[in-house]
Amino acid sequence: MTGLALRRTRSEDGHLSPEMRATFAADGYLYLEDFVAPAECDRLRERALALVEGFDPAEHRTVFSTTSRAHAAAAYFESSGDKIRFFFEEKAFDGHGDLRQPKALSINKLGHAMHDLDPVFEAFSHTAKLRALAGDLGIQAPQIIQSMYIFKQPHIGGEVVWHVDSTYLYTEPASCLGFWFALEDATMENGAMWCLPGAHRLPLKSRFLRRNGSLVTEVLDDSPWPDGPRVGLEAPKGTLIVLHGQLPHYSGPNLSDRSRHAYTLHVIDGACHYPADNWLIRGPELPLRPL
Repeated sequence: MTGLALRRTRSEDGHLSPEMRATFAADGYLYLEDFVAPAECDRLRERALALVEGFDPAEHRTVFSTTSRAHAAAAYFESSGDKIRFFFEEKAFDGHGDLRQPKALSINKLGHAMHDLDPVFEAFSHTAKLRALAGDLGIQAPQIIQSMYIFKQPHIGGEVVWHVDSTYLYTEPASCLGFWFALEDATMENGAMWCLPGAHRLPLKSRFLRRNGSLVTEVLDDSPWPDGPRVGLEAPKGTLIVLHGQLPHYSGPNLSDRSRHAYTLHVIDGACHYPADNWLIRGPELPLRPL
């Protein structure tokens, strides 16, 4: 891939200068160095591993893969919008259906409501600093719609194909923002992200939604992604990368010896319409909360 220079910046309190807001409007991403203290990164990592330790793989063995998309047919995934669920890497199991390695090295991600259901993730996710950031990016009534803890395991961490977050978290008008926190160093060797700067201005190409009792992808535009230069988003531990909901991004497989743990929050504007056919829904016992 051809790489452009990465634009780096900082924010101590979550507020953005006019220049930073202009950078986000132009590029579709914002790279904030040292946004999270190392101890906070470690606390999330330790909590995620504790949740995995308490999970029995015999209960559910749903694989999450952006290439096969087999998870889309699983009720365990379909009903995870207001739960904490565990999803495995595609290469976690052998031909007999047994784990090839310990479960802590086999999980692809946790999702999708840790920010409301787990006290450690809740304290990290609902802060004045993140509210300031969302507000400065034009979100009137920020709400967290989804959280994910992503492990990107050594040797088996799967590829995440080119996509935009608004495909999965669609509002009218579009309002989705992705907050991607590097809890460990993300390098090209262990699966750091790439993005297509400026391509957030393209029309939405697809929606992942509910139709006739199933989760399906509705194609709106089948043209290929642009061939323009990419930006490699290598990110030291503690970095926050903010992604516009329509910015194409990708990460390759992790074939290295090192994991690439990350935590992501997706924020939408409560002032916008969230269609009932979106894939991610919540029951009335866990309504969306302000950020």
